[in-house]
Amino acid sequence: MVNILGINLSALSHRDTLSKIEDFLNDGRQHYLVTPNPEIILASHHDEELFYILNHADLSLADGVGLKVAGIMSGSKIPRLTGADLTLDLLKLAAKNNLKVAVVNRESGLSQQTAIKEAVQKRHPNLAVLALDHHRHEAMSEEFMKKINDFQPDILFNTFGSPYQEKFIYHRLKELPSVKIAIGVGGAFDFLTGKIKRAPKQMRRAGLEWLWRLIQQPKRIKRIYNATVVFTTVLIRSQFNHLFYRPNVACFLYKDSTRGPKVLIVQREDNPQHWQLPQGGTDGEDLETAGSRELREELNTDKFIGQAVFKNAHSYLFPPVSQQSPTSIPRRYIFDYKGQRQGLFIAKFTGQDEDIKVNFWDHIAWRWVDDDKLVESVHPVRREAARIFMAKFHSIKK
Repeated sequence: MVNILGINLSALSHRDTLSKIEDFLNDGRQHYLVTPNPEIILASHHDEELFYILNHADLSLADGVGLKVAGIMSGSKIPRLTGADLTLDLLKLAAKNNLKVAVVNRESGLSQQTAIKEAVQKRHPNLAVLALDHHRHEAMSEEFMKKINDFQPDILFNTFGSPYQEKFIYHRLKELPSVKIAIGVGGAFDFLTGKIKRAPKQMRRAGLEWLWRLIQQPKRIKRIYNATVVFTTVLIRSQFNHLFYRPNVACFLYKDSTRGPKVLIVQREDNPQHWQLPQGGTDGEDLETAGSRELREELNTDKFIGQAVFKNAHSYLFPPVSQQSPTSIPRRYIFDYKGQRQGLFIAKFTGQDEDIKVNFWDHIAWRWVDDDKLVESVHPVRREAARIFMAKFHSIKK
């Protein structure tokens, strides 16, 4: 396993990858695969749900020459396996083992369900294939899901494009019990249907498939710019981040009660023993803006009023990666920075408890604690900060 900008990627060879997939097909469990490219990794830095989903996949395969370069920069070898190539491998595997294949296809994509089915069966005449078009922004009806379940596919492809395909698979896979392997492949079937001509093998081997796609589809210029220039810039910058603290904001959300103020703490998804205040990176924003955003994102509510901000309230070093529990890796900042420098955003809650709903990728629970119980209620590594934050809170409550 190799980590690039916080995303875990498989270091398995092509042959070992296919062997692993065959194991998945025979172990009686459901599995989902992802094929991150540089653009998807960049997007995951602004979409925490996608970041979580990518890092909880059963197999994460690097798609893009930029990731091979990133691996070299980090002293690791990352085999590249594109979604288009893996699609061909899976179809061949399905035909060989008499498995059924379903394709949930983007309705507004280049290829439609009839063309996809015909293209697949032209290559594998005896392969049982179901292809269904669906708008990626619309919720799937029970009737649509029933069509898939009635077919009972073993392998499911989704062509919605990222992040829609990854989120669909993560949230709906359990509703499709016959599926043993699910994977999002973007426009991979467009090559099979002939809607897009794939780059010559020489260009693919040279890592220039992106240039061929740009010639074929000039409107992709922004995406290719992000996948090349922006990704490389972020990658180079990350090589120096270990010298700096990550700008962070801790969110002190409180409400008044007859027994005095109560403070909200959250239980981390990656470590159920770890309670803390909501917090997150400032991403270049001022503390009030960043703190408000974090509360909205982590608690899914805007029922609060900002009361005060304090700059540089606390700073701490991250423990060495070797001391992190496997479940806490991969939070990307652990790999990028030496620690965090926290500002403090204090806000008063104005809603009802039912307005609060924590995100599954951040936390698994939340609760109110009396303000004088805050320090003892948070994880021991958070207590020094909690004492400082309590003093700041009392300074504005006088």
